[in-house]
Amino acid sequence: MLKTVRRTNMCGSLRETHIGQQVILQGWAHKARDLGGVAFIDLRDRQGVVQITVDERSPQAAKDMAATVRQEFVLEIEGEVVARTKPNSRIPTGAVEVVATSVKILAGTQPLPFALGGDAQEETRLTWRFLDLRRPELQSKLIARHRAAQATRSYLDSLEFVEVETPILNRSTPEGARDYLVPSRVHPGQWYALPQSPQLFKQILMVAGMDRYFQITKCFRDEDLRSDRQPEFTQIDIEMSFPTSDTVMEVAEGVAQAMWQKVRGEDIGEVPRLTYTEAISRFGVDNPDLRFGMELSEITDVVADSESTVIQGALQDGGIAKAFAVPSGATQSRKVLDKWTEFVRRYGMGGLMWAKVGAEGWSGSAKKLFTDEEKATIQETIGAKEGDLVLIGMGQAGHVNPGLGRLRRHIGLQLDMAVPGQFAFCWITEFPAFEWDEDSKRWTSTHHPFTAPRASDIALFGTGRENEIMTDAYDLVCNGYEIAGGSIRIHDSEVQSKVFTALGIDEEEAETRFGFLLNALRHGAPPHGGIAFGFDRSVMLLTDTDNIRDVIAFPKTTKAQDLMAQAPSVVDPEQLAELHVKNTK
Repeated sequence: MLKTVRRTNMCGSLRETHIGQQVILQGWAHKARDLGGVAFIDLRDRQGVVQITVDERSPQAAKDMAATVRQEFVLEIEGEVVARTKPNSRIPTGAVEVVATSVKILAGTQPLPFALGGDAQEETRLTWRFLDLRRPELQSKLIARHRAAQATRSYLDSLEFVEVETPILNRSTPEGARDYLVPSRVHPGQWYALPQSPQLFKQILMVAGMDRYFQITKCFRDEDLRSDRQPEFTQIDIEMSFPTSDTVMEVAEGVAQAMWQKVRGEDIGEVPRLTYTEAISRFGVDNPDLRFGMELSEITDVVADSESTVIQGALQDGGIAKAFAVPSGATQSRKVLDKWTEFVRRYGMGGLMWAKVGAEGWSGSAKKLFTDEEKATIQETIGAKEGDLVLIGMGQAGHVNPGLGRLRRHIGLQLDMAVPGQFAFCWITEFPAFEWDEDSKRWTSTHHPFTAPRASDIALFGTGRENEIMTDAYDLVCNGYEIAGGSIRIHDSEVQSKVFTALGIDEEEAETRFGFLLNALRHGAPPHGGIAFGFDRSVMLLTDTDNIRDVIAFPKTTKAQDLMAQAPSVVDPEQLAELHVKNTK
């Protein structure tokens, strides 16, 4: 404790070793009960709750003041720590209580808009976030976040990484999402952009000879939101000179190990590696949840000669067929199966074929579509047995893989197949360099345009085989969430030009958008690579929540609003005039 504060102890720190000590505590009245002659106050601070007793051992002034205390009043209590006659094993301080000799009310409160221990709507809690944050479960998550950040800094410092801050106000360099823009008062008609990531600056730091850089930094993306995404978020950004991909992955595993060890006291173990192609083949997605089985199996060859017009229609134009088994899934109702069918339609699948495996064979929508021989082969291929549920998807690979892959995880979570508190990590490597965008009819970067292609694939540029080019990229996945992603970067300006050409970015546009990076690459750029952790998402996993807003002190809603601060808000016309902009709405 600091010497100059009146408080001698934190409420949650008191134990039997403190019995007989005189203490001064400060905190909030978590509960206040006046039983007539005896008053009990549960005093709460960041470390926990302790019982304050005001009875015949207390002065009359303390009794009178205690009678006026209400929930969430801010108090200062002086008194003696004594053993409780009826210990409370549910709280760490339950063996002791403080007999008050003085009760001071430091601040009262207006009536609370919601019960802090109740189930208020999230919108209400976010509007009154300063009250919501008093809840111990949220405070524990912010403390876990702090510990994870400290563990990260300590680990990277031990490897001689240097923390360098990069600009928040920068030029617009679109990286896949819409920028948040800031108008310049000094330069009329010109705009800053908030960084989607420090990507260009960290590469320039490598050109500058910094060698090993990291930063825990804010990033901004104006994109559609969901439970694990925010418009402003925090990254652990890491970049190294002269690494191999194995080097970067080793450092990243060390960061994850440091966070999990510090916050949960757990070893993440050896992290398996899957290529992108293998992950899509087995799980349908590039961020597989490995906490349960139900791997996908391709059965296209099994049904290729089917006489069913339904199957043949699904397989035309290069369609595929995949299936997986849900253990003991034959007990699922038709209502549930219909919901699962609607689920896969979100990903472009036409529907879902299903069959319950019974003692007398299959029953369900897929029963009449397959011959007995095909059913037997499918069952053997996916390992389905009596009592299991067979799920089959057919159509274009771009729909079947994500549809069944997302359904697989949805079912695993819905049926509680994941062991609580289990963390299943994996690396996904060798991503394709480009994805074809049907809307714009051009190639787009799978990661970003500075990701290095494999050296053996550089010769494929300009041959029309850009879809075959693979990259030296890697994602770290945990429990179905991508928590980190990175790559070896392009340090050769000629290779960078080939990538821009493949993306339809001509030399003039490249110079306009990325000129300062390209100029740096022409002046002795070392081979370099790095990775960035989604820090909020990592803390979300560390604290057993599926809502990223639980681990951010002042988050935005899914409509990108701060309900407490009432942001965004209307700005005075005079302010807009100074910035040479005006509202059109």
